Amino acid sequence: MTEEQEAELEEQADDVDEEVSEDAADEAEGLQEGDFVELEYTAYTTEDEQLVDTTDPEVAEEEGVDEQGQEFKPRTIVLGEGHIFEGVEEAIIGSEPGDSGTVTIAAEDAFGEYDPDDVQTVSAEKIDEDDRYPGANVTIEGEQGYISTIIGGRARVDFNHPLAGEDVEYEYTVADEVDDREQQASGLFEMYLGMEPELWIETDEVEEEVPVEPDEDDEDAEPEFETETVEKETLYLEATPQMTMNQQWMMGKQQIGQDIIDKVGVDRVIVQEVIDGMGGMGMGGMMGGMGGMGGGDIEEALEDADVDADEIVDELEGAEE
Repeated sequence: MTEEQEAELEEQADDVDEEVSEDAADEAEGLQEGDFVELEYTAYTTEDEQLVDTTDPEVAEEEGVDEQGQEFKPRTIVLGEGHIFEGVEEAIIGSEPGDSGTVTIAAEDAFGEYDPDDVQTVSAEKIDEDDRYPGANVTIEGEQGYISTIIGGRARVDFNHPLAGEDVEYEYTVADEVDDREQQASGLFEMYLGMEPELWIETDEVEEEVPVEPDEDDEDAEPEFETETVEKETLYLEATPQMTMNQQWMMGKQQIGQDIIDKVGVDRVIVQEVIDGMGGMGMGGMMGGMGGMGGGDIEEALEDADVDADEIVDELEGAEE
């Protein structure tokens, strides 16, 4: 057989494999990787039934974790993206909205096996005085751990995850498949930042500089551009002060925005920062407007701003002396 014939046979085999893969994808039923789902779940350690996580407000209340400022409700995740343990994802793939199940995640696939070598004795001087007690979370030389015991000037710090070595059992229900793209984006932001900002999707007309095809006869021609009006789907996002100061957002806004673009299918994300007024009495307006005020108006303005006019006069007179 010649090399050309071998190459032709390999190409035919590749075509057959591709067709089989496409047919299998078409025949796949139920939820698949890349689908957004709204998930309800509760997870406990199997040995001592310690709560790991839940979306159920009643369970949160029973376990006494409902006052931690967290909202307990179904969560939106993307299958196949590692937003929940792989074993749970595998159980959900192929299922339908409304299906329920129970999955046990082995310790090695959950929070890791317990490693005794990750327990170290350190000087208490390396720990802030307010954190020198058993159970305190501490950071030593860039590593996070918790104090298991502390005696005198020495502390035993455990750098294992608090749930290391524990198998975890998940009870879950696929509440619904999420098709609404604004809800998809909102769910992703909640997962990344722990909050759901106000957002909406609009289609905008945007002017862009696009390259012009060069003349084939002029190989040395400089690249040229022309302005073209194109439509772009834009996800608008209102940035609250809480979001602006969020560490995850400050450190990873570019990555989060790109992930939203890829998964939700919009062209761009625009973040709008809203600064609320102070009822028409901001400091700039107050100071800038004093030149046109009468004496009584100045006193009223200072009184409204909680400033003692007599103190200001005394300070000015003292400065002149």
